Parts: sequence; C-alpha cells; structure tokens
Amino acid sequence: MVRPLIVAPSLLAADYGILGPEARRAAEGGADWLHVDIMDGHFVPNISFGVDILPMLRRYAPDATLDVHLMIAQPDRYARAFIEAGADILTVHLEAEHNVTKTLKMIRDMGCKAGLAINPLTLVEHTYALLPYVDLLLCMTVNPGFGGQTFIIEVLEKVRSAKKFIDDRHLEVDIEVDGGVNLITAGPSVTAGANVLVAGTALFKQPDMAAALKEFRFKATEATAAG
Repeated sequence: MVRPLIVAPSLLAADYGILGPEARRAAEGGADWLHVDIMDGHFVPNISFGVDILPMLRRYAPDATLDVHLMIAQPDRYARAFIEAGADILTVHLEAEHNVTKTLKMIRDMGCKAGLAINPLTLVEHTYALLPYVDLLLCMTVNPGFGGQTFIIEVLEKVRSAKKFIDDRHLEVDIEVDGGVNLITAGPSVTAGANVLVAGTALFKQPDMAAALKEFRFKATEATAAG
C-alpha cells in the first residue's frame, strides 16, 4: 500500500531564539508536519522542551500538524498533558517504562493519533503485536538524544521488514524515520518503505525553507521513481 510522502522538519535543529518564527517558516514553506522532540534527560542524555512549547507553536503555526515524539522515561504520566496542549500525533517508545498497550489506547481514546518508536538496537519484530493499535511506527535511524548524528543505514532493513508486515495485513500505519535524514539518505529511506521523513539540520540550516523542502521531496522520490 502506497502512503503519501510526509516531510516533517525537526524543531530540534531550529534556532531556539526565534523558535516560533522558525516553526512558521517551516509551515509556510510547505512542511507537512512539524516534528517536536521532547527529551527528559533520563530516557535520553539530553533535555529539550516541555509541554508548554506546544501552545506557543500553535500560535505561530495554527494549522500545522504537530508530530510530538516523547523520548521520556514514563510517557504514560505525561501523554494526556501533551495531547491537551495540542499534539496531533503522539509517539512513545517501546523501550520506556510503561504499559505500552495501555498508553497507546489512552492516546487514541483522547482523539490523538498514536505512534510507537524503537531505538536502533531494538528488534522491529517486538512492535508487530502492537501495530494494529498505532497510526505510526518510528524507526530511529540514530541513537536518540542529539541532532546532527550520522544515519545508521542498517535500520533500513527494519523498515523493509515492517513495511512488508504492514502491507501483508493491510494496516494503515505510516513508517517514520528520524535521525541523519538528509538529501543523501532520504531516497534510500523511501525506497525501503518509509513515508514520513524527519529532517532537522538538512532543512532548518537552509535560508530558503520552501526551496529546501522542494529539493528534499525531489531527492526522496527520485530513487523510488528510478525503481
């Protein structure tokens, strides 16, 4: 099943001094989603934003789809707050300390799309029983915590396996990759089966976001068109 290509600029790579205008620049430049990384310093060795970032982003980009990625130790304790603050998609980690099925159900029951993320060393097969309860599977292509890391190409084998599992069962699940996604790695990611590409540095470091997104989409689809 072919799902639409979605490009989600990651605000982790934006200029924090003008974060609101940066969100608006991405939204007006043609971004499909805005990717918001929430890190607590426990689950990953970095601290980023709190729940209050979402209402601020909504003021600057009122129509944006906020793709919120919780890289936190106990996502079940905070999921409700992030949904109430404006998350459109809320992704939690399989490896975190929570009842994963219960958390995913709660997210969906609140009218939010549910995502499930796995780190590079986690077997994708561990997600399969949960895929009927999610809208998005996020395969991290770097070890989570910091932007600007090198893409781990071996993760694409997980993407291929997950894509086959999803298609064979006719599940409506997007596959997202996050970490080191740029003009070189976007094409192979899409060819492997991903349709949601999170890109930080590759987009926010460009002065013309609209032009950068256009080139990014071209590179993402070029490899697929070539067969």
